[in-house]
Amino acid sequence: MERLVVTNTAVDERKGRRGAAVTGQPHWMGALITVAAAALVGVLVAVTMPRGPATAGQSLFVMSSSLAVGLIAGYAMRSRWALGLALAAYMAAVELARLDAAGPTVDAIRLDNTFGILAFVLGRGFHGLLLLLPMILGVEWGVLLARQPSGAGASRSRARKIVRWASVALLTLFLIALAALITRPASTPPILDAAGRPLPGSVAELVMLRVDGRDQALMIRGYDVNKPVLLYLSGGPGQSSLPWPRVLFDDLSREFVLVGWDQRGSGKSYAALDPAETLTLERTIADTIEVTDYLRERFDEEKIYLLGESWGTTLGVLAAQQRPDLYHAVIGSGQMVSQRETDRRLYEDLLDYAERSGDELLASKMLAYGPPPYDDLYAYAFVMGYYDKLYRPYTPPQAYLDKAEEAALGPWNVLGSEYNFVEKINVFRGFLDTAAILYPLLQDIDFRHDVPRLEVPLYIMDGAAELPARRDLALEWFDQVDAPIKRIFTFENAAHAPAFEHFDSFTRIMRETILPETYER
Repeated sequence: MERLVVTNTAVDERKGRRGAAVTGQPHWMGALITVAAAALVGVLVAVTMPRGPATAGQSLFVMSSSLAVGLIAGYAMRSRWALGLALAAYMAAVELARLDAAGPTVDAIRLDNTFGILAFVLGRGFHGLLLLLPMILGVEWGVLLARQPSGAGASRSRARKIVRWASVALLTLFLIALAALITRPASTPPILDAAGRPLPGSVAELVMLRVDGRDQALMIRGYDVNKPVLLYLSGGPGQSSLPWPRVLFDDLSREFVLVGWDQRGSGKSYAALDPAETLTLERTIADTIEVTDYLRERFDEEKIYLLGESWGTTLGVLAAQQRPDLYHAVIGSGQMVSQRETDRRLYEDLLDYAERSGDELLASKMLAYGPPPYDDLYAYAFVMGYYDKLYRPYTPPQAYLDKAEEAALGPWNVLGSEYNFVEKINVFRGFLDTAAILYPLLQDIDFRHDVPRLEVPLYIMDGAAELPARRDLALEWFDQVDAPIKRIFTFENAAHAPAFEHFDSFTRIMRETILPETYER
């Protein structure tokens, strides 16, 4: 009889029924509690953070709430099967509650291309990591607390319990370490004097600024706060580049207060993306002007300078066109004129390349996409992968290559200290989601028609090896635009980022030409 009792207890435990038998709780009640708790938290997360955790605080909330759901589920069901039910209920609730969210990281899953896989890993994958591990731990805690061994099976159950407690302890330590990594703050290195101390009168800080009611990040660096202000507008849309200007433009920050800005939806400002329907071209221009006014007031400057790169050149020109009274000059590097016409010419250039190289697969792929604007947003990413085939061969300056190697900032500069752990993920997510939302809104822009005159001085850094689909339009617009001062500087060994690739020459141009011609205190 005693042997029969032990066998039944073991069978009941494997089926997750032992706790229910002891307490008298119906099996369906535990499952109902599990589904309700998981779905409630899933809806709350989807409503407050439709793209998943985008800040350190949101990440900790997902981890702690998932731990609580797991604890409730494990205790209610007295079985590890609670994990699968809780996870399914949570994920279903999240996906249903955020159906209106737009962007590759939250849209239908696409695993047929590299960018689709990247979007899945950075979106649902990162969210899943912060969700799954704490939920596993919570279920383990719940099951261990709910099951109370007794009778002849107590000693055997106790041995298994010791092993489980050890596993729980290890997982707990791992999650504590992950939480510590998430909460580690970002920073930008101080500007030091010869003795290694912070230089008096300098500024080196990261600022979260409320722009249109949303937190957006600025990096501000300068050897002297009394110098003129230069606001850098990065490319994209959705690209974050805070560490790169800090590395390459250190000498420039001796002449200017250099400000990098993570525009709404990019990098450190990724959490500001939603509601996505309010992210329009007009709103980005208004944000630029709002940031400009903050810098003017803080540094007591009547006007500031705008330095745009790629998409940033579009934003800079449009902001200066709307409010010329705010800017000393606009400087473009990788100047864009018409995104739609550039894409059309790239389409033709790729078909021509495919014919010359005998690449029938490329030709069939492009013909299947058809002329831009593309219905499939991943087509733009596919075309980007062939840029190197269309650039004129060139060798960037050795100083640029050495700086890049020494800085060791990793892909898209994510290893820079300016990003915390979650923001490193956001650097990639921001480029995917924000570009997908904002880029289609740029299709009607063509400076050849829309900006025949600019009321501020215009300076263009021109890379001779730039894609013809971009460069030819920039040269055409530059020839026809009317501006108080306009100058173009051509760099032979440069393509789409001449101000960076020739950072030393660019600094000299800013110091010796642009500043004397345009700055009046």
